[in-house]
Amino acid sequence: MGARTLPPTSAALLRAVGIKVTQPRLAVLDALRAAARPMSHAELEALLGEIDRVTLYRILDAFAQHGLASKAADARGVFRFAATDAPRRHDDHVHFRCQACGGVFCLEAPRPPAPKLPPGFKLDEAEFDLRGTCAACAKGAR
Repeated sequence: MGARTLPPTSAALLRAVGIKVTQPRLAVLDALRAAARPMSHAELEALLGEIDRVTLYRILDAFAQHGLASKAADARGVFRFAATDAPRRHDDHVHFRCQACGGVFCLEAPRPPAPKLPPGFKLDEAEFDLRGTCAACAKGAR
């Protein structure tokens, strides 16, 4: 039998992207990694209690900037955060947004190519989202 590789610790992930390891950052990243679905700032604030609101916003934005977490607005316009499997660019794939629970899920599907733009137009960014009902919500609706 081959040796099983354990996932990196939250501290190792922070160090890998050059973010200083602190207890609040570890708590937030651990919570995101343990979550069953993407979480909003308010959900994380309620769960972690001891981290003030502004610090939590800064931590989440840093994680999104460094590829440790995805940041996407749900169907209600609330930003939700999910830990990524490894630091990576977050704009290279498709998202599925559940209109029932507000969850945002990364799909292992490449984004479609950008449309041909009229002369003089310059594309700076594009988002491609699918909307519907996630498996958990669909199962609960039966």
